[in-house]
Amino acid sequence: METVDVLRRCGVIAILRGIDSDRVVPIVQALYEGGIKAVEVTLNHPDSMKSIALLENEFDKEICIGAGTVLNEDSARAAISAGASFIISPSLNLQTIEMTKQLGAVSIPGAYTPTEILTAYENGADFVKVFPATALGPGFLKDMNGPLPYIPLIPTGGINVENAFDFLQAGAVAIGAGSSLVGASQKIDQESLASLKERAQAFMSECWKAKEQGVWSA
Repeated sequence: METVDVLRRCGVIAILRGIDSDRVVPIVQALYEGGIKAVEVTLNHPDSMKSIALLENEFDKEICIGAGTVLNEDSARAAISAGASFIISPSLNLQTIEMTKQLGAVSIPGAYTPTEILTAYENGADFVKVFPATALGPGFLKDMNGPLPYIPLIPTGGINVENAFDFLQAGAVAIGAGSSLVGASQKIDQESLASLKERAQAFMSECWKAKEQGVWSA
């Protein structure tokens, strides 16, 4: 399945921020067992490229591995070379979109306003990350889906189990979950990984509930 299709159906993109490369594989394994099919490794960590390569090698096509906090075209190029199949940014940088598409990866730039969302999409973005999402609220996505229903939006920033359903109901194609799912201090002992799996399952349960109620069309 193509990366775009996986991301449209995954429900949740797990954001790994501040995770050392020696912990990343068992953490992602627990997420996978909990139903997560897409993982974003943020680049603001010295191990990020190594982690992307490790995950791509370990999970092959079972999980989509992407890079986050990608601020420029050089970082996008390096992340894709390491194995990232999608590139996520916190802000809108047209050169990053262009480089990502040239190299055959999926582009997910960040945006905060209707103008930024439309500009991102018109310049080749496959999805648009609405960030920070909780500052805008689910109502913002619902409003955007009125005039711009063809632009797939992925709200990120402050998303948790309690509000995940609301954002999906408002029109999100998927949600980005960070510290509420995986903290930088996530341990890799049996008990901690079991708890992580349960958190992943809880997020995915919200997705399935939204699908069953017909408010999320993945």
